[in-house]
Amino acid sequence: MAQKTSKIREFQARFPDEDSCLNHLMRTRYGERLTCMGCHKEATYYRVKTRRCFTCEHCGYQVYPTAGTPFEKTRTSLRDWFYVMFLFCSSRNGVAAKEVQRQLGVTYKTAWRMCNLIRKYMGYVDGDFPIGGPGKIVEADETFIGGKDTQEEGDDKSVVLGMVERGGDVVTRHIQDRSARNIAPNVTKFVKPGTRIHTDDWKGYQVLTERHGYEVETVNHSAKEYVRGDVHTNSIEGFWANVKRGINGTYVWVSKKHLQTYLHEFEYRHNLRQQPALMFELLLQAFPKVRVG
Repeated sequence: MAQKTSKIREFQARFPDEDSCLNHLMRTRYGERLTCMGCHKEATYYRVKTRRCFTCEHCGYQVYPTAGTPFEKTRTSLRDWFYVMFLFCSSRNGVAAKEVQRQLGVTYKTAWRMCNLIRKYMGYVDGDFPIGGPGKIVEADETFIGGKDTQEEGDDKSVVLGMVERGGDVVTRHIQDRSARNIAPNVTKFVKPGTRIHTDDWKGYQVLTERHGYEVETVNHSAKEYVRGDVHTNSIEGFWANVKRGINGTYVWVSKKHLQTYLHEFEYRHNLRQQPALMFELLLQAFPKVRVG
């Protein structure tokens, strides 16, 4: 959790108090001046000190910049919210709710809710756009996360499918099982036609060639074959290593209900790995814009 002092000071200088955070939200979502939705005049909106809102200079119509954001129904300081987003973007392995609880002095319930909403917001900002395309390679692989895998208690691990464009973005989905009926619909949804798909020898991928026309090349992990020419799944397996390191080391355990939300966090970090300075900036700028007039 240790952060570079210069980055923390940069954050503190940019957002020293609650007003600076609210002003940022207002400018990002509404701009400097806007057509009032009450009197329909071009107006400057001024801060109402007792509330998280701004009022029209002409008619007093009020707008709330937090509406439609993760901060809409919370009394937690906006600066605390911004700081936790900063921590998420500065950490490689995630931020535990316990750590947020200690740093902010809030209840664990509040800290967990903040972290959960920020992960959902990261998923919204990142999006899940189709990857690959003609001439490009996408590696696909499934893995097991969490649970107890013992003969006595059965296998209650979660199955996750991952697809990563070689040198590009990753998309993950928590699926019910490893069968073709769960793998194929996700691959066809997120991988563009004409893509070369590299997988291991799991039979669930065979249908991609037989029914969907993808060029699928495999490496036989069962025979300890891991690379054949440019055919391998090293990129997606490296991503899984990062996910499991973060979950096991930072979160310890995650429920099946919220697993996809945690995966969004790791996707966001991976997809911006070559532009780490943008991680926090995108979260600050991607609040839904409000069209007026």
